[in-house]
Amino acid sequence: MHIQKDDLNELEFPELLAEISPFAYSKKTAEKISQIRPVAIEEAELSLKKAAEFLSSFESDNAIPFNEYEDIEEELKLMVIENFRLDNSSFLKIKSLTEQISKLQKFYPVYEDLFLHLNNDVKDLEYRKEIIDRIDKVLNRFGEVKSEASPILKSLRSDISHARKAIQENFNRSLTGLTNTDYLDDIRESIIDDQRVLAVKSAYKKRVPGRVLGLSKTGSITYIQPESVVKHQFKLREDIEEEKKEVDKILRKLTTEIAEFQPQLSDYQAYIFDLDLTRAKAKFAHRIHGVLPKINRHKTMRLVQAFHPLLWLRNQAEKKKIFSQTLTFTEHNRIICISGPNAGGKSITLKTVGLLQLMIQSGILVPVHPKSEMFFFDHLMTDIGDNQSIENQLSTYSSRLKKMSKIIKEADANTLLLIDEFGTGSDPELGGALAEAFLEYFYDKRSFAIITTHYTNIKLVIEQLPNAQNAAMLFDENSLEPLYKLEIGQAGSSFTFEVAEKNKIPSFIIKNAKKKVEHDILNLDKTIVKLQQEKFEVEKIRTDLAEKRDSTQNKKENLEKLNEQLQQKLFNFQKLYEDEHRKLQFGNKVETFIDAYAKGKSRKLVVGDFVKILEQEKFRRIGADKDENKKLQIVKRKITQQLRKVDVQEKIVETHEKLEDKRQKERAVWMKIGQRVRIPGSTSVGTIEKIEKNGKISVNYGTFKTMISGDELERI
Repeated sequence: MHIQKDDLNELEFPELLAEISPFAYSKKTAEKISQIRPVAIEEAELSLKKAAEFLSSFESDNAIPFNEYEDIEEELKLMVIENFRLDNSSFLKIKSLTEQISKLQKFYPVYEDLFLHLNNDVKDLEYRKEIIDRIDKVLNRFGEVKSEASPILKSLRSDISHARKAIQENFNRSLTGLTNTDYLDDIRESIIDDQRVLAVKSAYKKRVPGRVLGLSKTGSITYIQPESVVKHQFKLREDIEEEKKEVDKILRKLTTEIAEFQPQLSDYQAYIFDLDLTRAKAKFAHRIHGVLPKINRHKTMRLVQAFHPLLWLRNQAEKKKIFSQTLTFTEHNRIICISGPNAGGKSITLKTVGLLQLMIQSGILVPVHPKSEMFFFDHLMTDIGDNQSIENQLSTYSSRLKKMSKIIKEADANTLLLIDEFGTGSDPELGGALAEAFLEYFYDKRSFAIITTHYTNIKLVIEQLPNAQNAAMLFDENSLEPLYKLEIGQAGSSFTFEVAEKNKIPSFIIKNAKKKVEHDILNLDKTIVKLQQEKFEVEKIRTDLAEKRDSTQNKKENLEKLNEQLQQKLFNFQKLYEDEHRKLQFGNKVETFIDAYAKGKSRKLVVGDFVKILEQEKFRRIGADKDENKKLQIVKRKITQQLRKVDVQEKIVETHEKLEDKRQKERAVWMKIGQRVRIPGSTSVGTIEKIEKNGKISVNYGTFKTMISGDELERI
């Protein structure tokens, strides 16, 4: 989008960015936020989707593991310098940044459906765990070089430890030896250059062997390091110097090793800056209830319950009510002319549309209803406020004409114009005529525009243009208070005399003014006022009826859904009952055949009776379930084969007893609470809920419970 700096200032875009900047972790990100400008639709849309995904993490339990960080831009420049050494804190910053990348690469894939675009950014980064491993090998978590970083360092630190121990022991021994003498001052000892020294009375200093390190201010005390400590102190200093050299050598080597990963670290830094920017946008959106509306490629804008974000924040702080606006732009409704009294919200409506358009084209979520729709413009030009300039010796009217000249040169079908107090600043008739000519020019250019005006001729021209609409800021005629509600489709009255009367202008002056106004214009204004009031009342009734209708419709739909659910449950219960009853009857018949055969009935008769039952089942299921018929025939063959193998009644009984005994033992193992079971031959599966002492089992089928003998169940 092409937009001038003056237009950005008029729409308060820099003030909006200043509200977003504090949410950034890094000062560099905050500076980048202050430089945000509208971008191409593809880039803006991607930025909006990422901000919307980050915003969703605030409203769920899936918090993105992204915390405060320190940037490593300086380290990235220095590490590639030959033989350069980074300090300890720089390595900790590099490690922390790398760990952030690791956490994010592990987190996003788990919730890929929620964070698709955020995951796409981080998954392409080349994560190098060696960076963390090499730093951990040298530094501990406090940023100190480990003794194990090199054998030499370990040996030096061991020597240093021994030297310090020797110094302590020898000093204490010397101090103890002099305690019973009169050589020491009352303070006994002191610290000079981080070294313990004896506080010897100056009169006895030659009687205490050692190295003099200083005198008191009065000269009465001489500070002496005992002779037994001196050699150990020199050794300690040498070892400390060697330790510093070794640490320097280790860190230089580590710097060289980490410099190999400079390309990856540079990518990490760029990604983290971008994520910080996205997070800041999401935090601001969370504050103003920003959302991602539908982004159209065709020219359709529907702002539903749109708020001015800065006014939202100010009114929230002052605990004032804020009013939303709803309007639509399409190819067939390109120009909206807002009229109405001053201080009624015309300019705020105009600024709201302009600022929201800048936000969406800059990748910033907007405070509108989620059902809103927006599209992108190539140009956004404004003429809002008083541009009078003493330096340029321009009057208000001249400055506005100069700006209008620029607008005329650039306006086209992909331009959004926002013009406040259209045509004012000159003679009403002549200025109105010029404004009318401007309006017709913009209309012919197929530009989109929102203008505000008090001119009657502009309102009349709008009524005659098929792709333009009048709109009014509603006003309560009785209380003379603005309602801050935009009403599309009608021109508004300026309520000139009514507002003057409310502001205590003497009635005789108002009456005199009314006499000077042409009769037709006054009647027109009165008619507009009356129509506006009536339309407001009708709109209020219509809104109430719509709410009641929606409420009734919702209740009706809920009752219908509940009825459908109950009918479905009833049908399922009936079907389940019929299936179980039929299977139970079939099982009883089979049991009868077995009992008859066991009591001596001939095998041929038993098989014959059983075949009849099978044939009945076959004819019942023809056309309904061919697979089930096949299963029944298989069962028939298996039972027939089994019966043919049994020659005597005793063998049948014996086999039956053995099988039953086996089933009892197996049942004792798996018959537990929570086991999924079913009645043999049934498709319904339940869960054991309770086992009674008498062998009865309580089975929960989800929609109902039943008590049944454990012998009649099989496990799943």
